[in-house]
Amino acid sequence: MSVAYIAQTDAGGGLGVLWPLLLLGALMYFLIIRPQRKRTRKQQALSSALEVGDQVRTIGGLMGVIVGLGDDWVTLGIEEGRIRVLRSAVAARMNADDSA
Repeated sequence: MSVAYIAQTDAGGGLGVLWPLLLLGALMYFLIIRPQRKRTRKQQALSSALEVGDQVRTIGGLMGVIVGLGDDWVTLGIEEGRIRVLRSAVAARMNADDSA
């Protein structure tokens, strides 16, 4: 091989190496990070909109009516009494007007 031929061949560096990494980063963002942020925003909106009298379901499957609210907790009235759970443990509102 001549020196001129070796000098003319591309070394394969530059952006060609970075494209797969950039593509992988974009794929991870759209498949993992973005949906998680969306779920987090939705959970925070639900948590801040809770009111006394709302029927809710917790992440553990308990269903009850909110009888008290605090900064980080919710008191649920259930059939046998009351329990206190974290606001973040409330998974969904079960009110009839929220079913649509």
